[in-house]
Amino acid sequence: MKELITEAKTENLDAVLEFVETELDAAELNKKLQTHILVAVEEVFVNIAQYAYNSEVGGTTIRLAVGDEVVIEFEDSGKPYNPLESEDPDTTLSAHERKVGGLGVFMVKQIMDAVEYRNASGKNILTIKKNQV
Repeated sequence: MKELITEAKTENLDAVLEFVETELDAAELNKKLQTHILVAVEEVFVNIAQYAYNSEVGGTTIRLAVGDEVVIEFEDSGKPYNPLESEDPDTTLSAHERKVGGLGVFMVKQIMDAVEYRNASGKNILTIKKNQV
């Protein structure tokens, strides 16, 4: 797996996206698939940057492997949080009627073929996967 270690700050989003895009380009993934993956990566990284460490700044490790499927793993040492336990928003309601939050995680779950969370040794590890077909 390729790996990028960076501070979980929104200012580092461009570097994260460039890291992922470079690897996806090298694997010659079609642009539509790349766009979907990059949207999911942006959402996950921004959530880590905004919520994992409260007002502190902490690190994030992003690991990426491309084979029959694209596997991207996000690891942080922020407060334990399993985004998969959050209730999906009711998308039948208007934006004004819905509760704030949760739409990004819902979107990631819709875009990707698999989303998994685990907490190991005090670290949050979120893995997203997308088949190439």
